[in-house]
Amino acid sequence: MKPPDPAQTSQSPRAWRQEKAIPSLPEVHASIQVPKSFGFWRKLLAFSGPGYLVAVGYMDPGNWATDLAGGSAFGYTLLSVILLSNLMAILLQALCARLGIVTGRDLAQACRDHYSKPTTVMLWLLCEIAICACDLAEVIGSAIALNLLFRIPLVWGVCITALDVLVVLYLQNKGFRYIEALVITLILVIGGCFLFEIIASRPELRAVLGGFVPKLEILQNPQMLYVAIGILGATVMPHNLYLHSSIVQTRKYEQSSAGKREAIKFATIDSTVALMFALFINAAILIVSAATFHTRGQHEVAEIQDAFHLLSPTLGVTAASTIFALALLASGQNSTLTGTLAGQIVMEGFLNLRLRPWLRRLITRLIAIIPAVIVTLMYGESGTAKLLIFSQVILSLQLSFAVIPLILFTSSRLKMGEFVIPLWMKGLAWLTAAIIVALNVKYLFDKVVEWLG
Repeated sequence: MKPPDPAQTSQSPRAWRQEKAIPSLPEVHASIQVPKSFGFWRKLLAFSGPGYLVAVGYMDPGNWATDLAGGSAFGYTLLSVILLSNLMAILLQALCARLGIVTGRDLAQACRDHYSKPTTVMLWLLCEIAICACDLAEVIGSAIALNLLFRIPLVWGVCITALDVLVVLYLQNKGFRYIEALVITLILVIGGCFLFEIIASRPELRAVLGGFVPKLEILQNPQMLYVAIGILGATVMPHNLYLHSSIVQTRKYEQSSAGKREAIKFATIDSTVALMFALFINAAILIVSAATFHTRGQHEVAEIQDAFHLLSPTLGVTAASTIFALALLASGQNSTLTGTLAGQIVMEGFLNLRLRPWLRRLITRLIAIIPAVIVTLMYGESGTAKLLIFSQVILSLQLSFAVIPLILFTSSRLKMGEFVIPLWMKGLAWLTAAIIVALNVKYLFDKVVEWLG
């Protein structure tokens, strides 16, 4: 008797509790053809795109708040945290691509088909909290940029961001490649803006390189640790793990062992290259903040608005502030595009609940807009920076509940067949999870001691 094909075994009822009936993001599933006759570079181009949608989450306005705060308060010290977080992200996103390509499930569907219903519902609620926190940062960031560039009141700016639902729907109806093209264009705008800011701020190269070396002081200083966890939460995004495992399935490739192996290779290259762009932009924000503010004794520039108003006069470059705000607007709009997609994937995957895409995205926007409007009305500009950093800490605290199932699934030969991750990758993945959990436990312990004291 012929032994079962491992690729088929990974779809068997023994591996998952139920067969997947509806594909992830069905309206664009397998909509981009990758012909077998393509050579290496044409296949790489065909697979490129999902990684950049994922990378957007690693350079959203929440990152700006934590990177600005870290750079102005502690100089270049937290560059090591940005580097470590980015390396973690590259590994975790590679696991997501592998899961989606091999099993045909996104991470939310995989959780639903593996865990009991109460556990699934709990994981869904935790993920929705993380998406709300992420959306909150994106909405506020876009509103701040509109206010700085066009003097639109923050409350109205928050409401305007709801219109991104229409943009996503329009582009998705045209084809998923249009969404990817818009996202990549906005990433290039952000990168160009910060290349200009770095040149204008003239950081000291030796100090910058020294910042990428980890220091024990980060763990010993509670204020530094708080911002470091915020950077971790802002860099490795829980919803990105669900998003990536879904959108890699927009490619139509050969459903054989060789076809899946090739898809994993190209999807991993795509996400790794895209995340290197995210590393540059995150590091650039912190470097500009450290070179412009920290070196001049301005150690408390955590508000994006303060950075905007201080950049041009401090650097003596008239365009610096405007370019900074333009990059922020591109970042906020980019993030809202991918955040709405992630919201749809999470709800449909965990609950097997099918809503019209426009309705799901509208719900996602309203959940973020309502608290943003309340905070803006109550505290004005002074409350937005605190809310941005707090939202990133919430993301970090939720991260373990997405990372651990991802590692468990991709480490299971029963679920992954011949595509189970090798031992060295498994070790690195669990080390990453351990670092995330340890930092979060340390942070919570310090907070409890502070409250009791």
